[in-house]
Parts: sequence; C-alpha cells; structure tokens
Amino acid sequence: MSKNQNKTKPIKISASQFVNGIENPTSRKEAKILMNLFKDTTKSKPVMWGNMIGFGSYHYNYDSGREGDFFATGFAMRKSGPTIYIMPGYVNYSNLLKDLGPHKLGKSCLYLKNLEGIDLTVLKKLIKLGLKDLNKKYKVII
Repeated sequence: MSKNQNKTKPIKISASQFVNGIENPTSRKEAKILMNLFKDTTKSKPVMWGNMIGFGSYHYNYDSGREGDFFATGFAMRKSGPTIYIMPGYVNYSNLLKDLGPHKLGKSCLYLKNLEGIDLTVLKKLIKLGLKDLNKKYKVII
C-alpha cells in the first residue's frame, strides 16, 4: 500500500452487527442511540470503517499528494467512551459546544465519557454543521 493512501477503508461487517456485538451493555445502548441519531441526521446508512461507524463519504486530495476516501461524519465506541468525528474540526463551533455537555476536543474528534448530560439536539446541530462545512471543501456523498 502506498504511503499516500488511507489505511482506513470500509469493511464488510454491518454496523448493526458490530453494535450488537459490543459486550458492555451501556456502551451497546449508547452506540444504538448514536447510530440512530446519525442515521436520522445524515439520512445516510452506516458503514463500518475499521472499528468506526461512518455516515456519508468524501474524496480528499491534499497538496502533499495524499488522496483517498473517508467517511464524512461518524463515531466510534472507545473504552473511554464515544468519540464523535466531525471532519472539518470543531474550531468554529464553540457557540454550540458550550451547550453540548461534558466533552473534550481533539482536532476532528469530540471525546465523550458517555451520553449522560449530553444534549443530543446540540449534537445533531454539530453533525449538520460539520457536514455543511466539509461540503464547502470536498463534495460530500450521502
């Protein structure tokens, strides 16, 4: 595999099968809530990208020559809690993040301990804004 290709690609297992296989009952329940929230918000089917559940996709082509396809938005269930992926990042969303509930930020990752105290309406708004902003730079396919 070329160093310029993304190693994370869609896999054959269904997202429902993956979620139903989560051993921890609380994590499984939260994954089902997130999967339904993302499906409702994006109007897209979930696709497994490794151990991440992605919705929609886009093709990127960086100045470095690296290019590939990746999911447009999605989440992963980590041991530390759900991680929400908004590809343009969260820099411009501070007005919404203040109302989201307890979280930590990475560049394109929103780290949650769990869904307790998280305002899911605000999360839906973040997902929609992230997709809108991503579509300004890359064509998002839903």
